[in-house]
Amino acid sequence: MNPRQLEIAFSGWVADLGERIRGVIAIDGKTLRGSKRNVDGTGALHLVQAYAHEAGLVLASCATQAKSNEITAIPELLEMIDIHGAIVTIDAMGTQTEIASAIIKRGGDYVLALKGNQGSLHEDAALWFADPGMAKARQVHTSVEAGHGRIEERTIFAGDARWLAERHAAWAKLTSIVAITSKRTNKKSGAVSCETRYYISSLLPDPQALAAAIRAHWSIENNLRWTLDVAFNEDQCRIRKDHAPQNLANIRRFALNMLKKDTSKMSIKRKRFKAMINPKYRSQILAC
Repeated sequence: MNPRQLEIAFSGWVADLGERIRGVIAIDGKTLRGSKRNVDGTGALHLVQAYAHEAGLVLASCATQAKSNEITAIPELLEMIDIHGAIVTIDAMGTQTEIASAIIKRGGDYVLALKGNQGSLHEDAALWFADPGMAKARQVHTSVEAGHGRIEERTIFAGDARWLAERHAAWAKLTSIVAITSKRTNKKSGAVSCETRYYISSLLPDPQALAAAIRAHWSIENNLRWTLDVAFNEDQCRIRKDHAPQNLANIRRFALNMLKKDTSKMSIKRKRFKAMINPKYRSQILAC
């Protein structure tokens, strides 16, 4: 089966589910490690995926030969889904002027991570937040969470990026810049670690709203990748011939969306098992 046709059918089926996609659409890649073709671990299938945080649905996926090819795959993925009114979040590899423009043209907003690969843009953002004279020009929000044996204090700074847009005119609708400083304290040892991450966005400089969008991005890791690996054993699947890895990956995403549409208070793994032994429940899932 032509995997491209299955990808198009999948995105069309998701659109027909009747879900109004709001909030954050997280885009990130996942390597199917079991599909590796070479003894050195290379040649594994890499998928770029779009995941709707609020709806809990995989919206589309697009295959690439390597993680480095995500830059060319993301615009293709955006063409497959309706992002109007949504917030698209992408990690630093996808922070490209062409991708930002594509999101704005399709009626969405973006929150994009910054790292050194954006050169002077990352440097300008870091210098602005480090300047004591700019303290009054930024908004601040702080949150504290405890869990997994540590206390984490997050401080979110947001500032108006109009001055940055003048220096970096290629970035469509560049409106705000964000710095998130995470201070983690180990409850047992008392060891403290700090990390600061930077972002650009087309949203207004509201630190709480921006922090919520950034946190929602990680649902693609916690609610999609983890589920596929644990409930579907995706990384353990050694099928790797021809189009089979890509087609099976798409079928898993069909199944995951169907199971998530079911409101039963069971884990995905238990839903799979029940669908296997109970024809009535299986018919109910397939009708989603």
